[in-house]
Amino acid sequence: MKLRLETLRQWFLEERRNRLDLIEVPVYTMMHGYTDVPVSTYFDITADSCTRGHSMKLVKSHCHTDLRLYFFSNRVVSRWNTLSQDIVSAPPVNSFKRHLNILRQKKMGFFMDSWSA
Repeated sequence: MKLRLETLRQWFLEERRNRLDLIEVPVYTMMHGYTDVPVSTYFDITADSCTRGHSMKLVKSHCHTDLRLYFFSNRVVSRWNTLSQDIVSAPPVNSFKRHLNILRQKKMGFFMDSWSA
């Protein structure tokens, strides 16, 4: 099955799920104010102005249980923080999606949980 998906250049289910976490589910839309839900509901934005990468870094909270570890607001932080400034600041959602597709072509496995940054 893996070979067939790679041959057809299709996304694995895990990749689609993780990509969706960044796009449709609140991260991108909340960071750019496209939803009524404030960012502070799920995330803490770092106050450190000299961060590597981009200006919208999120703080990853420490978890004591697996339930919290795999919850959306903690699951997505590492992947969001590894994105570059031009990807994060892409104005329309379609531009953001296009940047994510290009990133996947450059770094195969970026959206897989087994991938390490």
